[in-house]
Amino acid sequence: MHLSRRNFALGALVLPGCSTLDLLAPSGPVREIYQLQPVSLDPQGGRTSRSLIVLMPAAPAALSTDRILISADPLTVQYLPDAAWSDSVPQMLQSVLIRSLASAQRIGFVGLQGAGPVPDTVLLTRIDAFGVAVLPQGGFEARVALELTVLRDRDQRVLGTRVFTDAIPLTDDRADTIARGFQTLMDRILPEAATWVLARAA
Repeated sequence: MHLSRRNFALGALVLPGCSTLDLLAPSGPVREIYQLQPVSLDPQGGRTSRSLIVLMPAAPAALSTDRILISADPLTVQYLPDAAWSDSVPQMLQSVLIRSLASAQRIGFVGLQGAGPVPDTVLLTRIDAFGVAVLPQGGFEARVALELTVLRDRDQRVLGTRVFTDAIPLTDDRADTIARGFQTLMDRILPEAATWVLARAA
């Protein structure tokens, strides 16, 4: 996993080569800021001039935040007190999806709505799970569940819908352990998800 680190204290001081981003608010404690990285796909097949827009993923209110969710049961929402993601979960996953899809070099344009040409296809994403569960028998588990839908823009025809899910046990509930666990999940989910999307959008 590739993480970067910055210290912010009444300004910004970049410290390259470290594992996290440290955020020091003038009136608050130090918070560890984590940023997930995309995967790099090997270019396969010819490059088309088609365009793909990746819309902002939809997510429940509990995940529409930069806080790192950790919960002992499905009815309880809690967050790590001294750590956060670099953006809200939907924004971070949108960025990771765009950069992963673009790395395959299969499509002429992959990007945000309004930032490029009229799209040929649109990727819709629904985030059903992106958090840590405290297991009844003890221990912790990071879980991700994403539903991806590819639409043809001109007539809104659904070209495919698929759910991608994965989970990984964690040795503890430290922020660094959790962030690395989610990066491992992304490294496992994104290659298959991106290949599936490109097969319908390219």
